[in-house]
Amino acid sequence: MKLGILSTAAALLIGFSAHAEEMKMAVTTSFHNSGLSEILLPAIKKDTGIDVQLLVVGTGQALRLGAAGDVDALLVHAKSAEEKFIAEGNAPKRTEIMYNDFVFIGPSEDPAGVRGADSATKALTDIADAQEDFVSRGDDSGTNKKELSLWKAADLDPASFGDWYKAVGAGMGAALNTASGMNAYIMSDRASWLKFANKGDLQLLYAGDPALFNQYAYLRVSPEKFPHVKAELAQKLEDWLLSDRAKELIDGYRLEGEQLFTYNAKQ
Repeated sequence: MKLGILSTAAALLIGFSAHAEEMKMAVTTSFHNSGLSEILLPAIKKDTGIDVQLLVVGTGQALRLGAAGDVDALLVHAKSAEEKFIAEGNAPKRTEIMYNDFVFIGPSEDPAGVRGADSATKALTDIADAQEDFVSRGDDSGTNKKELSLWKAADLDPASFGDWYKAVGAGMGAALNTASGMNAYIMSDRASWLKFANKGDLQLLYAGDPALFNQYAYLRVSPEKFPHVKAELAQKLEDWLLSDRAKELIDGYRLEGEQLFTYNAKQ
C-alpha cells in the first residue's frame, strides 16, 4: 500500500513538473507556416525541458496578447511596433534572432510587369497602375504592416483602391490560397512561399530590394508588469535561441535547396 501511495505521489510530481515546464509563446503565421517551428520545438524540449505552446497569430495580435499578459514571450517581425510594445513597459527588450525577406508573387504571365521593376515600390506602383488583382493579408500582421509601409513609400493609399485590391483578413497560408485561386499578386515572406503547396500558376516575380528585409525578434513579456508570466522559462528559451544549437538548426533549415532563414542573433 505504501508503495502504491509513493508511486501515485511520484506520478503527481512528474505531472506537476511537466506542467511547470510549459510556457506560451505567440508567433506569427509566417513563422509557423514556414515549418521551422516543427524543427525547433522538439529540439527546445529536448535541450531545455520546456514545452513551448504556440499561439499562431499575426504580429499585431501577438503584441496584443503580450500587452494583456496572456503569453510569456513572442516571436514577431515588426520592429517599430515591437519598440512601442517595449516603451509601454510590456517587455524589457527585443532580441533579434533571424531574418529572411519578403517577395512579390504573381501570375506567371505577369500582366503588371512586376518582373521588370527596379524596386519594391515600383512593383506595387505597376500593379496599381494596371489595377491587377492584389491580395493583402489585411490582418495587422508584420507582413501586412510591411506591405502598407511600402504602399505609403510609393505615395499610394490602399483605402482609395478599387475592387482589384482584396484585403482578406487572414494568415499567410490562407492569403496565399486566395491569391492562388484568383491568380492574383501578393506579397509573402519567402519561407511561407517555399513551403506553400498550392502554387497554381503563381510564381515568384520580384525580390532583392533591401526594403523587403524581414527581421524576426524574440520578446520576453515583462514580469514586473505581469507577475504571473513564466519569466524564468522565457529567459531560458531566450538563452537557447542565442545558442550555437539554435544557429545550427535555423541556418540548416532548407526547402527546395533554399535556406529559409539566416541566423543573426548577437550572442
